[in-house]
Amino acid sequence: MPRKILIVGAGQSGLQLAHGLLQHGYQVTLMSARTADEIRGGRVMSTQAMFDAALQHERDLGLSFWEDEGPHFGGIGFSLAGPDGSLALDWAGHLNAYAQSVDQRVKMSGWLEALEQRGGRVIIHGVTVSDLDRLVPRYDLTIVAAGKGELVQLFGRDPSHSPYTTPQRALSVVYVRGLGRRPERGDLATVDFNLVPGVGELFIMPALTTTGPCDILFFEGIPGGPLDCFTGIRSPEEHLRLTLRLMEKYVPWEYARAHQVELTDWGATLAGRYAPVVRYPAGPLPSGGLVLGMADVVVANDPITGQGSNNAAKCAAIYLDQILAHGDRPYDQAFMQDTFDRFWDYAQYPTTWTNAMLQPPPPHAVQVLGAAAGHQQIADRFANGFNDPRDFFSWFMDPAKAASYLETVADAAV
Repeated sequence: MPRKILIVGAGQSGLQLAHGLLQHGYQVTLMSARTADEIRGGRVMSTQAMFDAALQHERDLGLSFWEDEGPHFGGIGFSLAGPDGSLALDWAGHLNAYAQSVDQRVKMSGWLEALEQRGGRVIIHGVTVSDLDRLVPRYDLTIVAAGKGELVQLFGRDPSHSPYTTPQRALSVVYVRGLGRRPERGDLATVDFNLVPGVGELFIMPALTTTGPCDILFFEGIPGGPLDCFTGIRSPEEHLRLTLRLMEKYVPWEYARAHQVELTDWGATLAGRYAPVVRYPAGPLPSGGLVLGMADVVVANDPITGQGSNNAAKCAAIYLDQILAHGDRPYDQAFMQDTFDRFWDYAQYPTTWTNAMLQPPPPHAVQVLGAAAGHQQIADRFANGFNDPRDFFSWFMDPAKAASYLETVADAAV
């Protein structure tokens, strides 16, 4: 008889894993707090820039429904604001394979409908700890993939991997249409990373939303600073006006292409903050049962490096492999810890890199970012690190390795 698995949460990781398990003959039940129509018609839930390795996991499961419909981007742009607000440094690195951003309202509603069409069971119901206590005995394995709300409290914080106890950025998102192109990028579509020292960051990325192609304007403000000002905003229109005023003041080169923008829809804005955290993978229930946490339930990074949805896709792929390899054995605490450890073998790299990017860049990183303006090879390597952050640890994260790499590049250019 097929093994029965319950997944709580209808995000990137939970739905991707559900589809994978279903394709391998498991009985899959997924619980979502909202219907597909409610997700599609609700507010934006995130930013997301998914790179090739993560997109490949979706292709492998036949889930790349919007790959031809949505805009692609082939590079990462980096711009540094000078002390007087001018553009002090600017370059763009080319990706080896394109990346894409699909509004989670589009993706998750589509995947949820497809799960039912493919034979999965979907239950629309908010889940509490007491609900899990009642449900867990009915399934061989229960996985929590809902990264917000009451259920994450089941999973204890791991202080050895969680250097922050408070949010490191105030987050503000708005989806717009009518944004012009950066003329210096030419035909290269990019995610543009704008750094304003001591203030925060602005990211701009092309995306696909419920109303078609768009761009996402995403501010990350240092708490207590001038970008930490979106609390209490009452309307999407006011949110957009404030975003544009901040762009005009801190990143005028980006504001120059934003004069004609408008909201994509009524639900196009989002603001909030959370502390980056790593949690233990096995969540104990009052009755003694255990549930397994995945993706941002157990590894929640700040979105400054755009790794959240990529981590979720890679986590789902690792968990799928682990479940398939486990066979008919019980899904006990040892299995849960081992499954998480396989994910952490990868996730430790984007986590460490992301936490480092929340701090002012050290001298060797400043040197690398400056050198990228004169060496396309460096710019390209930096860009492709977003696809596989493990590479940063062989040249960017360590001062000695960075110096050696820059010397090698300089010697080759002579």
